Amino acid sequence: MAEPSLETLGGAGAGRVVRRLLLATRPPFFTASVLPVCLGTAWGWRESGRFEGDTFVVALLAVVCAHAATNVLNDVYDDLSGADIGNDARLHPFTGGSRFIQNGVLTRTEMARWGFLLAGVSVLLGLVLVALKGVPIVILGVAGLGLGVLYSMPPVQLSARGVGELAVGTGLGMLPVCGAVWLQSGAVTSGAVLLSIPVAAWVTNILVINEVPDVDGDTRAGKRTLVVRLGMDGTRMLYLGLHLMAALAVAVMVSFGLLSIPALGLPVVIALAAPFAARGIGKSVDRDHLLAGIKLTLTAHAAGILWLMGWVLGG
Repeated sequence: MAEPSLETLGGAGAGRVVRRLLLATRPPFFTASVLPVCLGTAWGWRESGRFEGDTFVVALLAVVCAHAATNVLNDVYDDLSGADIGNDARLHPFTGGSRFIQNGVLTRTEMARWGFLLAGVSVLLGLVLVALKGVPIVILGVAGLGLGVLYSMPPVQLSARGVGELAVGTGLGMLPVCGAVWLQSGAVTSGAVLLSIPVAAWVTNILVINEVPDVDGDTRAGKRTLVVRLGMDGTRMLYLGLHLMAALAVAVMVSFGLLSIPALGLPVVIALAAPFAARGIGKSVDRDHLLAGIKLTLTAHAAGILWLMGWVLGG
């Protein structure tokens, strides 16, 4: 896919402005926020026997807006730090940011305003959830949005401190699943927490493998991600370990009778296929293998969640 440019995305018409703003949020990656909410909602329905559609829609919009704000603000702060500017090894559109700032489609100031506006919309939607379901949802909402914004924002910049991956696993894995369960059922059980673990592991692995081609640019910018800290051998072990953890979490659910035995099938297949996806994680980066691995990791995340949702609803 070609990188965005002012020639293809420029113009003053309302339609072009809306298109620029939408694409700046990187909507193809919203599956990382939409699917966990859907899975948590399915589990909440299973536990409570009811489905509150209005709550589901508002929660989904709030999480997507928070995710969009995180993506846009990540571009702002990675440009500010220089992490994206000199990243010549990126694999667009998966790594290296949206390139909107670097290619002159939107200025850093415009992107910052857009990111904080999206964060504000997410907060307003959170207040609607408070009106619908009560104050406790504030804790999960503040935690999720806070982790997303502080992932990139200095001086905290979790992504540079070796905990950005944990923040993403929590903010796009455990919190949206458990939050959606709570909104539908009024409680977060141990089963809901276990269900969120494979989601957290799979989404963390998306970030881990996406950080591999960015490692030189991140190192120069002082952005010490886990990939920078662990090196390629350690990163490969982390990647494989997270897929194994996802399968083990589902196995525990099966052992407790929370899911039927066949539900373990796809998570195990994903874990067994992980070494093939990890072939591009090495000291001499094979870009073709790495690109294939990134696509496989994205597919594993989406397919794994949809698989679990099917067993939650029908099994």
